[in-house]
Amino acid sequence: MHTSHTNQRRDFLKKVCPTVAFAFFGLSFLEACSKEETADTTPPTTSNPDKGYTLSNGVYTIDLTNTNFSSLNTVGGWMNGYSIGLNMLFLRTSSDHIQAYTNSCPHQGARNQWELVGSNFRCNNHNNSFSSDCEGANALPCYTSSIQGTTLSVVL
Repeated sequence: MHTSHTNQRRDFLKKVCPTVAFAFFGLSFLEACSKEETADTTPPTTSNPDKGYTLSNGVYTIDLTNTNFSSLNTVGGWMNGYSIGLNMLFLRTSSDHIQAYTNSCPHQGARNQWELVGSNFRCNNHNNSFSSDCEGANALPCYTSSIQGTTLSVVL
C-alpha cells in the first residue's frame, strides 16, 4: 500500500509540476532550458532585381547604386539584408571591398538581431559577439565577395 501512494504522488508531480513551473517561470524558462539548435547557415536562394540583386549559378550580383545598399557607400558602413530578402550581413571594410557574412547566429541561429560594435557583430538575441575578420573560431562565417565598379558579387 505504501508503494501505491508513492506511485500516485509521483504521477501527480509528473502531471502538475511542469504546469506550475511554466506558470511560475513563464516562457523564458522554457527558452533558457531548451537545447541549443544548430545554426542555419543556409544562404538565400532567390533573386529580386527591383531590390537591387539577382542570383545566377550560385553568385549574387548586387547593384550598389540601388538605394537599398546606400549604407555601404562609406568605409565602415554596414547593413542587414534581411529586410530586402537577403539573408546576409554586409560590411564595407575598405574603398574596394565589401564583405558578406551569414545572417544566422552561430550560437542559436537567430537572425535579424545584429549590431556592429567596433569590428565585431553582436547578436542581440544572447549578446554573443563574433569577429568580422572571417578567420578563427569566433568569426562570423563569410562568403567570398568582390567589387567590380558598382557591382558587388557574392559567391555562395
